[in-house]
Amino acid sequence: MDRFDELNTFVRVVESGSFTAAADALDTAKSAVSRRIAELEKRLGAQLFHRTTRRLNLTDSGRAFYEHAKRILEDLEEAESRVAQANCELSGRLRIALPMSFGLRHMSSAVCDFGEKHPRIRFDLDFNDRRVDLVQDGFDVAVRIGHLEDSTLVARRLFDARTVIVASREYLERRGEPVEPADLSRHDILAYSNVPVTDRWYWRDADGERRSVPVEVTLKANSGEYLCDAAVAGHGIVMQPTFIVHGHIARGELVPLLTGYAWPVSAAYAIYPPTRHLSYRVRAFIDFLAERFAGVPYWDREIETALGKQSATTASRRARPSRTATAR
Repeated sequence: MDRFDELNTFVRVVESGSFTAAADALDTAKSAVSRRIAELEKRLGAQLFHRTTRRLNLTDSGRAFYEHAKRILEDLEEAESRVAQANCELSGRLRIALPMSFGLRHMSSAVCDFGEKHPRIRFDLDFNDRRVDLVQDGFDVAVRIGHLEDSTLVARRLFDARTVIVASREYLERRGEPVEPADLSRHDILAYSNVPVTDRWYWRDADGERRSVPVEVTLKANSGEYLCDAAVAGHGIVMQPTFIVHGHIARGELVPLLTGYAWPVSAAYAIYPPTRHLSYRVRAFIDFLAERFAGVPYWDREIETALGKQSATTASRRARPSRTATAR
């Protein structure tokens, strides 16, 4: 048995948590994984796993061997990456975890453009708003928006994700437009459920102090896309990231409200597990994302352009004399 195959299989079993998951990741049979681990333990003369019907845990010997095995594989990958980089060619798999709405709306072209520059890269994308364990689930990099709870991960800031409060013109004609945050308590609110608090909205005043207003939630969902559709249909007011609603605003389907107030801004990061050597393909992809989203994101520029055109149109209409006045 090739020692590299043994080491690679052992590390995959540890990081995936089971023989079955490791077999899926390695695209091989579970029996082959079990055989490799058994032969590795026989050759080492030590048991690497405590096996139970429910869990698979490392022994002390297994834990020590894992650290060495992982380091060996990282060194091998780094050596291969250096040669590939010297020849200006990146290769291998990139396993990337992405938030659902942002990933679907804004990462497709980014991934395709990076793939065109590096055609030997193979992508494995996971779209999910759940907080994945990068090490346990075997991800190379993830994009996360908001507070980072795991301090063991390395993070690189990509952009600021602004939020905006919007509603349809039909809703505002029916219910009136709020002129200050306190007015929101008298409106139908559409709320995103994947946040700790849904019945209170926060903003910062001119002094930077955090303020809040209680809101009456009439519809709650864990999909920003669904909430936007509900707002366009006139069912209420919603607070959403600009990277979701920018198209609706540009088309005039949703109207920004209370724009003079500082609503929440969350940082977006590319995060990855700490390693001695960050592979060139991961480093290159993160550098690519940082450059692509640098400065004011294109969706915010799109909103600014749309609002500027709307303001210019409104001003032009106000300045234009009526036909009756002209006739006189």
